[in-house]
Amino acid sequence: MQPHRIYAGTIGEGVFRSLDGGQTFARAMDGGIFVECYVRAIAVHPHDDRLLYIGTEGGLYRSTSGADDWQRVESPLNGMEIWSILIPPRQPDTIFAGTRPSRIFRSQDAGRTWQECRATIRPDCPRIQYTRVTTLVDDPDDARVFWAGVEIDGIHKSTDGGATWERYSGPGLVSQDIHDLAIWRDANGQRVLLAATNADLHRSTDDGRTWRALDVKRGVPWSYCRRLAQPIGDKQTVLLGNGDGPPGSVGIVGISTDAGLTWQPAKFPGHANSTIWNFAVHRSNPELIYAGSVSGEVYRSMDRGKSWEKLAREFGEVRALAWTP
Repeated sequence: MQPHRIYAGTIGEGVFRSLDGGQTFARAMDGGIFVECYVRAIAVHPHDDRLLYIGTEGGLYRSTSGADDWQRVESPLNGMEIWSILIPPRQPDTIFAGTRPSRIFRSQDAGRTWQECRATIRPDCPRIQYTRVTTLVDDPDDARVFWAGVEIDGIHKSTDGGATWERYSGPGLVSQDIHDLAIWRDANGQRVLLAATNADLHRSTDDGRTWRALDVKRGVPWSYCRRLAQPIGDKQTVLLGNGDGPPGSVGIVGISTDAGLTWQPAKFPGHANSTIWNFAVHRSNPELIYAGSVSGEVYRSMDRGKSWEKLAREFGEVRALAWTP
C-alpha cells in the first residue's frame, strides 16, 4: 500500500492525523486554533494535497502544510459553525462554506474576500433548533451550477455560479431532511442524481425535477441514509453510509454497482458501532477508500468499497474524513 495520510475531524478534539496509513494517529492542532474544537468538515484542495480547510464552530481554518499548523481564514464566517466546505476542481480559487443556522458563503479569490450568497433557506427547525447545510456539490456538466442539501429544508440549487440559490425539492422526496447529494453520468451517459435522507435514498434522472424513493431497505438493513461516495472515475459504483439513526447504534456500508438502482451490504467486519457518517476518496488511488462511523470507528477498503477492515484506533466522535498521498 502506498504511503499516505489520513485526517479525522472530531467533536471536541480537533483534527487527528495519521502519517503511516492508519497504523497510528496523533492530534494535529498546532498553531492558532482551539485544540478542542469541533470539526464537521474537511476539504483538500484539488491541486495541492497539503492545502487543507476545516470547518469548526469558530469559523474556517486553513493549513498549507498538511496539518502541521493552522491559520484562521479571516472572513464573515469567524465565530460561525461550519458544516460543509466545497472547493470545485474546475475553479480551485473558489471556496464555498455552509453553516448552521443555514447560510452559504463564497470566496472567489482563495479565501481573501468573501460574500454571503443570496439563498432562501429556512434557518430554524423545531426538532434540531437550527437548520444546517450538510452538503455542497458542484455539477459535473455545468461549472455555473451548484447544489446544496439542507437538514431540514430540502435541496437548493444555484445556476449562476453560487451567487444566488433557490429551493429545488421536486416531487417524490419522502423527506426534506437532506444529508448528502451525488451527481454524475453513468456508463450509459445518463445523468443521475441521488439524495440521501433520514427516511430513504432517492434517485432522479431529470435534473431533480422529480424523484423516486428507492426503498433501500430491500437491499440494506435500514432506511436511514447519511453519506454518499464514488470511487474516482467509476461511473457505476456508489457507496452509502447506512445505519439505524443519528447517531445510531449500528451501521454498515451499502454498495450499488448499477448507478444507484439496487443496493446490498458491502463485505464488512460485523457492524459498526453507529451509522456510517463519512467517506474519504482521493484521485491518486480509486481503490483506496476510508469510512467512519459517527461514534468514532474508522474503516478501510482497498477494493473500491467492496470489502472493509477496521482500523485499531477509535475516537469519541468523527464527523469528517480525508486522505491524501
